[in-house]
Amino acid sequence: MTATSSRIAAFADRWPKLVALLLGAVSATGFAPLHLWPLTLLALAGWMALVARSPKGSRALGVGWAFGVGHFVVGLNWIATAFTYQAAMPAWLGWIAVSLLSLYLAVYPALAAWGAWMVRRWGEPATRLTAPSYILAFAGLWTLTEWLRSWVFTGFAWNPLGAIAIGFAQPTQLIGTYGLSGLVVLVAAIYVLPYFQRRMTGEAPPEISERKQLLYQLAFGGTVAIFMALAYFNSLSPYERKSEAGTIPITVVQPNVGQEDKWEGSKADLNFEKLARLTTPKDDTPRLILWPEAAVPDYLEAGYPAPYYDRSPVEARLRLTQLMNAQDLMLLGALKLELDKSGDVVGARNAVMTVHADGTLGPRYDKAHLVPYGEYLPMRPILSAIGLSRLAPGDIDFWPGPGARTLDLGAFGRAGLQICYEIIFSGQVVDRAHRPDFIFNPSNDAWFGSWGPPQHLAQARLRAIEEGLPVVRSTPTGISAVIDADGRVLESLPMHRAGRIDTTLPPAHAPTLFARYGNLLPVGFALLLLALAIAFRRRGR
Repeated sequence: MTATSSRIAAFADRWPKLVALLLGAVSATGFAPLHLWPLTLLALAGWMALVARSPKGSRALGVGWAFGVGHFVVGLNWIATAFTYQAAMPAWLGWIAVSLLSLYLAVYPALAAWGAWMVRRWGEPATRLTAPSYILAFAGLWTLTEWLRSWVFTGFAWNPLGAIAIGFAQPTQLIGTYGLSGLVVLVAAIYVLPYFQRRMTGEAPPEISERKQLLYQLAFGGTVAIFMALAYFNSLSPYERKSEAGTIPITVVQPNVGQEDKWEGSKADLNFEKLARLTTPKDDTPRLILWPEAAVPDYLEAGYPAPYYDRSPVEARLRLTQLMNAQDLMLLGALKLELDKSGDVVGARNAVMTVHADGTLGPRYDKAHLVPYGEYLPMRPILSAIGLSRLAPGDIDFWPGPGARTLDLGAFGRAGLQICYEIIFSGQVVDRAHRPDFIFNPSNDAWFGSWGPPQHLAQARLRAIEEGLPVVRSTPTGISAVIDADGRVLESLPMHRAGRIDTTLPPAHAPTLFARYGNLLPVGFALLLLALAIAFRRRGR
């Protein structure tokens, strides 16, 4: 070990939580928009080395928690921007919110670190950083805890680790996004962790020879290649892949209406003009028109108290049909109100509505996975009393819909709907009993800062690959995109630029293995890794 390596190791042993915090911050640079994934692998390996050298389980837990705090504070920095659009909340509260959320989310990496440390502690000296049992346990537990993060306390699945590998994400068709995250951990452990073994201890990995280490790396690389090949052939089987050219014309509209203007009453007509100008038909071809989340402030349904209407529902729909050909169909984000028996408004729905060219309304989808503090305020009586409100404008909370639903659009096929951040929940975006032809993901990323929109797009691409379905995103300020069933962005509109996409809807693939079994696959993959870890540990003893 060199003198420099010795000093680094001594500093890490003296201040392990500080080093872990910094490594966690570095690890988040692998996500969009930076895409510095080699730094993520390096940071993961350094963190795993710190955990392995922990003399006690409590230190391993603390090191895991500190890593998680750094990881989430940097990766979720865009949340602070959302608070700048809510006058009822001070801007500095945004960073308090990011920090508090990160303190909670860090529990999941902490549990993975502690569990991996427990698996390797029996009879394993601190210098053994690359024991197969430890590596396998770490990958399996990261996969499990990331899956838990997606549903515990309603879940917050933003930025799964697998998102850094979006260019090599075909294995998600077999093991889902959370399984892909486990593969990322394995890559860091097998290819990068041995470097820390030599730098921090001055030794080659004691439990295996260099030749065996090379064989492990080659075997793992071959396994990943097999995963990708199986995923590819799974997309062809049991049916041949359809032609890459779609047949359903679509128009995706991005008006570039910022969050500061979206709910400004005096700018409502100007905002609509931006949408209208970008929607005007270019010819007589029937098309599916796709507008963003909450595209119009008008209520399109009748039956609400008169003060809620700026114009009648008939007038509001007439404005839309004037932009359409005779056979066009429009999907757009709009609001629905819920009334009690006395006719008072008691709730609202964040909905996607279907508007036909004759002005009639078709099937509707209500957002099911609402954003806490964004679309509803938990503990409203207490928080309202101290002057807090939800981030979305209004004093009435949104109500959740029943869940993933497929809308029959007639000649335009079957659409699966996921509004805004619903698309981040792997395994929860499709009604499996009524498989759609594509997923429409209208969103409002206008208050997501500069990091949120590209991260949101990356996660939409993961859903496309997992489900074998194209995904179409329409947002007010970007990034709107047409994504094919392999997760490739075929066309997109950049942030803060008005525009439209006129293209055809990419075809769907045959249902992938993940489309059939969902998160049973990544959970099963994680349990397999843990079983192998225990087997290696017993063999080592």
